[in-house]
Amino acid sequence: MAKKKRANPEINSSSMADIAFLLLIFFLVTTTIANDRGILMQLPPKPDDIEDVEIKLKEHNLFKVYVNSADRLLVEGEPLQDIKEIRDMVKEHVLNNGRNEKMSDSPKDAVVSFKTDRGTSYEMYIGVLNELQGAYYEMYGERVGMSAAEWRTLTNELDDPENKKLYDKGRGKGADGKVTFPMNISIAEPSKIGGN
Repeated sequence: MAKKKRANPEINSSSMADIAFLLLIFFLVTTTIANDRGILMQLPPKPDDIEDVEIKLKEHNLFKVYVNSADRLLVEGEPLQDIKEIRDMVKEHVLNNGRNEKMSDSPKDAVVSFKTDRGTSYEMYIGVLNELQGAYYEMYGERVGMSAAEWRTLTNELDDPENKKLYDKGRGKGADGKVTFPMNISIAEPSKIGGN
């Protein structure tokens, strides 16, 4: 008897491309892409739109923070090693309310000035700015019985009227719409030392 040749079984792969395409579409549609929000800061207006306004500020209301191109930190003219100490220093300055004549007259009058060089690293810049803003977040949170982390999450949910009320109370917003406890952080243009 003659043996029959068996045909090699083959898997039909004609629909494999369709299945791969459907899987690709499924993952594209269901995957959420994290949005990098960057640094949430209001940029200054264009130079053409700026009026020449002279602002008179008492020297004792100004809290000066400077970072040079070697990432060395000067706070109020004194070297500082640990940037974590800035937070308490800012709080002491802003909440002084005229008790110490070398510090601010009131939270409304207090201004925190932050200046860097062109060679300052991003890590140092962000670290110092985080401490400066964190000081204000702690002060705002304390005014409404929250932690700084709770305050930051509150600011992301201002659609809720209850959250908006707490937010306004923390910042001292009155019925007239004026804020008595603003976050006065002035970021100066970097010096052209130590960078490109």
